Amino acid sequence: MPQDKKRSPTLLSRIVRRIIIGIYGWMGWKIDTGLPRDLRKFVIAGAPHTSNWDFVFFAGATHKENVQPSFMGKHTLFTGWMRSFMFDMGGIPVDRSKRSNVVEQMAEEFSRRDELALVIAAEGTRTSDGEWKSGFYNIARAANVPVVVAWVCNESRTLGFSEPMWPTGNYGEDLAKIAAFLRSKRPDYERFKVLEAQARALMAQSRKS
Repeated sequence: MPQDKKRSPTLLSRIVRRIIIGIYGWMGWKIDTGLPRDLRKFVIAGAPHTSNWDFVFFAGATHKENVQPSFMGKHTLFTGWMRSFMFDMGGIPVDRSKRSNVVEQMAEEFSRRDELALVIAAEGTRTSDGEWKSGFYNIARAANVPVVVAWVCNESRTLGFSEPMWPTGNYGEDLAKIAAFLRSKRPDYERFKVLEAQARALMAQSRKS
């Protein structure tokens, strides 16, 4: 159940949000290309995911762009005193024990909201070699919303966002477009080269089938 809009955010969530925004500004991060305007529902697929600080950088950048990002969290975290805090921070509970899978649960969440910017770490974990999981794509396709690709460069402390990309149903080809965008921003970054190779392999597999 989403946060009650009539309820004021908890003191803890207000403090945490101010700390995040303060750290983002203090570290001197800058936005290369902002979020597309006039988008009300979309999936933000972020990469690379190399640090626990990634959430801080994305939260700070989206705040600058006047967007309240949401994220998926295990439903057991939305209990007790944590419940209101998690909702205030943009959390969406996901129950993996339910019959409906995560994709279906998120598609339902998109359908009942007027606005939703769902942030997903497309690589899945920090230990990824650069290949992307398909969850972000399946959710966007099921919800009939576009994907906005977000990239990060820790060395230059820069973030940027792509134009909306609508899933066509051909994952390999769409992933190739994403990889091309990311490599245009960081041509020599190894993880993005891996992503490009993953897209080529998927397209080759698709042609054989």
